[in-house]
Formats: sequence, C-alpha cells, structure tokens
Amino acid sequence: MPRPRFNRILLKLSGEVLMGPGQFGIDPDTVGRIAGEIAGVAREHELCIVVGGGNIFRGLAAAAKGFDRTSADYMGMLATVMNALAVQNALEQIGVETRVQSAIPMNTVCEPFIRRRAERHMEKGRIVIFAAGTGNPFFTTDSAAALRAAEMSCDALFKGTSVDGVYDADPKKVPGARRYESVSFNKVLSDDLRVMDASAVALCRDNNIPIVVFNIREQGNLAKVLSGEGTATIVQNDQD
Repeated sequence: MPRPRFNRILLKLSGEVLMGPGQFGIDPDTVGRIAGEIAGVAREHELCIVVGGGNIFRGLAAAAKGFDRTSADYMGMLATVMNALAVQNALEQIGVETRVQSAIPMNTVCEPFIRRRAERHMEKGRIVIFAAGTGNPFFTTDSAAALRAAEMSCDALFKGTSVDGVYDADPKKVPGARRYESVSFNKVLSDDLRVMDASAVALCRDNNIPIVVFNIREQGNLAKVLSGEGTATIVQNDQD
C-alpha cells in the first residue's frame, strides 16, 4: 500500500548524518548536499527541522564515563545549536529563508523557541530549525522532535538516519533482518524496535503523528520518500 503524502513535516536529522564520511564533527559537503535536498522539497511542503548533536557531543555517553548527567545533557544541547547553525548557513547560502529557534535562550545567536512565532515563520515559507532539544536534561532530541511535531501540528515526523527503515533486528548485525513497510506504534514499543526512544514514540502515538523512517544518506531519497515513494517504514496507529 503506498504511503500517504504529507504537507507539514518535521524532519529529524541525526547529528551523525552531518559527519559525512568522517568520524566526528561537521562535513560541509555533506551538510550542503542535505541542504540542497531540503531546498528541493521546501517548495511543496511546510518544513521544520530538529537536529541531533551526536556528531559533536553525546550526553548519555559522556554520563556513562563519569560526567554529571545533567551537565552532560546540557553540553549535548549546545552541540545541537552548532549543528542547527551549520544547517541554517548551508540553506541560506542557496537562498532558502530559515530561522533557528533554541529551547535554551541565547539571543545573540538565534531566536528563543516561541511556538506562535515559529508557526508564523512557516506560514511565510521559512524553514524553522529547532535547537537545544526540549531545553531539559534527560530528554533526547527524538523526544524534542516528537514534541515540536505535536506543537507545530505537523502531519508527520520524518526521521532521516543511516538505515532505510525499521527492522525486526539490527540489520548491521543480523543479515536476515526483515524490514517493515508499516508497523504500529504499539508493536514498536512492545518489541523495543528502537525507532526512537519510547517517550517520543508514545507522544507521536497519542497525537496520531506518523513517523517515517528513511535513509537520508542516499542522495535524492528525501524527495522520493516525501512523495510517497522510495524505501522507508511508516510507524502509525493501527488502521481499522
């Protein structure tokens, strides 16, 4: 069954995607390519973006090595601001109007997150990039993406990762892992399929916001998936 087309989209980009072929940091060529793909679909869709920070600093990993968890998470939030500014720069270099809004106020760098202002930006055709997660420790950028998708009344949350969907096992470790075309929120939670963290999945389920998981590393795939084609998995409530 073909996937539906959606109008207002929240695009969740993992920080690792911005590394490109590197092992750390931000690869300008990769960011430029992704920005070009985003610009190509922005004419037909209202877009907002949440970017992770794992390419620079991952709070949970740092906490496991002895960092105070709260401090580590705040450091991770600051990493997402750096990534958001990198994506903004790449988009504006090709003529796309953007605004970065941070859940942690830093007025000399970007706007604070104000929902009604973000909605107005999107109505004017600007892409809004949400940074600093939810602004709270102990919450991931997946949870921030689900929260912003709900606040912005998005039709769907598109998660761009390095895999082409949701599998019943880790496809990098299990050669025979099976990819789902469609799977329910409840199955994702009960089978611990690790699409996103459980709180993000539950928030999308409760607000009936489908999650579309796809490989953004594949060139041109964003446009294909947004048009209802391409390889991806849609996570949604059980269909009657």
